[in-house]
Amino acid sequence: MSSELLDALTILEKEKGISRDILIEAIEAALVSAYRRNFNQAQNVRIDLNLGNGSMRVFARKEVVDEVFDPRLEISLEEAQKLNPNYQVEDVVELEVTPKDFGRIAAQTAKQVVTQRVREAERGIIYSEFIDREEDIMTGIVQRQDPKFIYVSLGKIEAILPANEQMPNEHYKPHDRIKVFITKVEKTTKGPQIFVSRTHPGLLKRLFEIEVPEIYDGTVEIKSVAREAGDRSKISVYSDNPEVDPVGSCVGPRGTRVQAVVNELKGEKIDIVKWSEDPVVFVANALSPSKVLDVIVNEEEKATTVIVPDYQLSLAIGKRGQNARLAAKLTGWKIDIKAETEARESGIYPRDNEPLLSADEDFEDEDID
Repeated sequence: MSSELLDALTILEKEKGISRDILIEAIEAALVSAYRRNFNQAQNVRIDLNLGNGSMRVFARKEVVDEVFDPRLEISLEEAQKLNPNYQVEDVVELEVTPKDFGRIAAQTAKQVVTQRVREAERGIIYSEFIDREEDIMTGIVQRQDPKFIYVSLGKIEAILPANEQMPNEHYKPHDRIKVFITKVEKTTKGPQIFVSRTHPGLLKRLFEIEVPEIYDGTVEIKSVAREAGDRSKISVYSDNPEVDPVGSCVGPRGTRVQAVVNELKGEKIDIVKWSEDPVVFVANALSPSKVLDVIVNEEEKATTVIVPDYQLSLAIGKRGQNARLAAKLTGWKIDIKAETEARESGIYPRDNEPLLSADEDFEDEDID
């Protein structure tokens, strides 16, 4: 082994953060295997590396015994005492068995080990970096695609965007810059594998955190997200500061903040509603842009019956039931919507007490197309 290689180990320790001692141990283990493989030897051997001059020697380790059964692993007491009279039975004798042309094999083996360990270390560094970014957002560049995946460069590594995580209204081309949500980071034998998404509700949440300073600093909190990617989403927001309008903060001046999110999601419509711990108010808000007359709550079944004006029924339900479906996801409550006339006929509206809501009430929400 050359001193240049040892110098290289020192450089790797500084630049890659790989301990030189660990590398040397790995090289010694690899050289033992190389010796046995190339010289058809099966004895117990030890590699001695001289870090001062870069030299290397191979020693066979043999146990001192009264009667030798395997000369590759054992040496008689008589032969051992010829080397050193102090040897006793069960002692271990080391005999140098360094082959003449082992230097070339050693150098090649050492190079392979160092290359492999450097690759493993780099993979470990990348894994450590990205495991901390699970459920975070990153900007990537589309590299290529096949029928199952789109491969997105995140700088040091290529992430996988599965077909079911791609937005149906988007078409990706090489070199497109897209923001993706990291859903999973796996450690595999081939290195870290990163899975990303464009449809995950977390992407919408992170985009608002980027665009809305009040969310980033904690003044406004996103309480829940319901998303049908590429079509429509709803988010509920809240602030415990009475001087802060959480919905207005997310919309931004002239709608600039929410519009930036809409543009990133290629026109996905976003409803922003005010969260409330009162399910009556929260469910009514969640059904935006529909107006609500009353919300009847069944706490045991976590279900609600919502009364809306007749002319608002289709709006409350939404196209293919989307508005009601998203509202249910957003609130976590089952929602059964009934028109005012039907509710009156069935006797559930109006209730004996005064309705908490009216068709003219202005719920604090925004519908962004």
